[in-house]
Amino acid sequence: MSNIMSSAGIGSGNAVVRTLTGSRPIAVTLYLAVTGGLLLMAGLSIADVFAHRQALAQTSDLLDQLRGRKGAAKNAAAALAEHPGTPFLEGPTVTVAGANLLQRVAAAVSNVGGSVQSSQVDVSGAQTKDGFVGLVVSCELEQPALQKVLYDLEAGMPFLFIDQLDVQVPQATALGDAATGRVRVILGVSGQWQAGK
Repeated sequence: MSNIMSSAGIGSGNAVVRTLTGSRPIAVTLYLAVTGGLLLMAGLSIADVFAHRQALAQTSDLLDQLRGRKGAAKNAAAALAEHPGTPFLEGPTVTVAGANLLQRVAAAVSNVGGSVQSSQVDVSGAQTKDGFVGLVVSCELEQPALQKVLYDLEAGMPFLFIDQLDVQVPQATALGDAATGRVRVILGVSGQWQAGK
């Protein structure tokens, strides 16, 4: 019985092979389908290789950026060495810390040839409860020096924050050469004070 079944399976397999090989259109169709499948697999493999190369390039760029950040961290450490001091306003009382803040801002303005017109230290405001001392100063300086003052205050020690910046250009400067005239600046600066440190 098993011989009959196996010979029937072989016979039906032979019939399929004879049908496929005997008909030219079917053979061409099968050949094109197999060739198309192989080309599709080759194309997908090549696309996969390109995707991996692109991912590798992106990872390499990210690694270079991270290495650059390490270099930037070294540059930041060098900048901190340029501006020695503590990150907090110093002084045994908040009033002394406010005086130190005023002294720091006045020094930054005078270093670029500017002059302080008026100042007001806030040692009793809402920020003082959070450990911050505020200062509003009005000064005059050359317009190109403003950027140097802002950089000096924000990059130096102690850590200071620019809360307000109001630049008033005189009418004569606005009409003439605005890049070189003196401007009046109202500057709000705050810094953190730690009691008892």
